[in-house]
Amino acid sequence: MTRKQTPMTLALCALGLLAASTASAFAADAPMAPPKSEINAAVGTGAQFTPPPESAIPDDEFGKMVKLGRDIMLDTPKYAKEYVGNTLSCVNCHTDAGRMAGSAPLWAAYVSYPAYRSKNKKVNTYEERLQGCFMYSQNGKAPPLGSKVLVALQSYSYWMAKGLPVDEKVAGRGYPNLPEPRQAPDYVRGQKVYEAQCAICHAAHGEGQYVNGETVFPPLWGPKSFNWGAGMGSYKNAAKFIYANMPYGMSYSLSPQEAWDVAYFMDAHERPQDPRWQGSVAATRAKFHDSKFSLYGTQVNGKLLGDIGAPKAR
Repeated sequence: MTRKQTPMTLALCALGLLAASTASAFAADAPMAPPKSEINAAVGTGAQFTPPPESAIPDDEFGKMVKLGRDIMLDTPKYAKEYVGNTLSCVNCHTDAGRMAGSAPLWAAYVSYPAYRSKNKKVNTYEERLQGCFMYSQNGKAPPLGSKVLVALQSYSYWMAKGLPVDEKVAGRGYPNLPEPRQAPDYVRGQKVYEAQCAICHAAHGEGQYVNGETVFPPLWGPKSFNWGAGMGSYKNAAKFIYANMPYGMSYSLSPQEAWDVAYFMDAHERPQDPRWQGSVAATRAKFHDSKFSLYGTQVNGKLLGDIGAPKAR
């Protein structure tokens, strides 16, 4: 079976590892992504845990569900297409199939739920947390609780987390902390970083790159990217991800200031509407984006970001 892995180059979603079947077709047009052995986002996280290798997935009915969860991670539009509204896959934010410490690994998230989330102001189960990823990062709709898609992702996460303590702080969870910038994040500086480090894979206008209709390098803004409600819609979150993971295979090669600047630049572009739309940009910002790290509802280059009307029905 051919698998692709497409982690993202600027917040959201990371540069992709090309599948064997698409690598030769794409090689003439763009550089090959580095092998997984060069991913080192875990450096500096203090993580001691290593999830079991894929070769250890059991050859039984449970193992089949674990493998499905892995496949959904690697190619979400193919294996969970009814719930996806863009061209992103889970692996775009959770690199190395959700295994990599410092890249929001699923094993660390699994043992941290149920937990209260300020985003929706309630205690969320792990399945409910996964639902949010489909609604926001993948601009789709939430799979029903207990659905095969959620059970598979939960099974994969559970299998990877074997041996971890429950409800204790796990090193490597989320993204590593990032020093505050010396200067306020800046669009022009960020654009220069993007052009020098990111555009080669994600294209000049952030639209990503595709081969035979399949996403090879994911879009960072525009109609095929994550919507305004996604975690990467906070340029602080985006900067942390970028600093630890981007450019892909070159973790921590950007300075903290460059990471902040390029995250700001990425988030200063239009994307699909927040599905929690309150009828106006001002009302939606007041309720869900009242943060200095959100550019939703602010003026950038003469444009009011988020002023694109109600979200499309899913």
